[in-house]
Amino acid sequence: MTTTQAPAAGANLALWNTLQRLPFGNWLFTQALCLKAPYFRSVHPLILELRPGLCRVSAPNRRSVHNHLGSYHAIASCNMAELAGGMMTDATIPATHRWIPVGMTVEYKSKSTTAVTSVARLDPIPEFGDDPTELVVPVDVLDADGNAFVTARITMHVSKKR
Repeated sequence: MTTTQAPAAGANLALWNTLQRLPFGNWLFTQALCLKAPYFRSVHPLILELRPGLCRVSAPNRRSVHNHLGSYHAIASCNMAELAGGMMTDATIPATHRWIPVGMTVEYKSKSTTAVTSVARLDPIPEFGDDPTELVVPVDVLDADGNAFVTARITMHVSKKR
């Protein structure tokens, strides 16, 4: 992989860009995503920013995402990381390619008792060719003070569509 700007991504990014012109466009896009992948709804996400190389997603601090200690549940944090990492990957790869997560490593650094934001960022954006590749996507899950209480590295298998 080399470090050049990837061509425009597919339909999800185009839909995101279209909905940004509407009131509540972020909310509409997030609801559509949660219809397609219902498990994400469990953390009550809102996609805040989406572009090639970056996705930011927020989620409120609700009892439904708490563990027995009253803090943000570890698996809810993983859900937030996968959502941000997957949407960023989808917005980054060319429309001629597809992706699927094949692994995730997670480090739980501290607890959070606040709303959270997950941030997936790739810099620089790699070039995607004809050969399949493993793309490692770093994701931070931040508390309300901006401290990363969870970090993840999600391995995405990226290949050309058939």
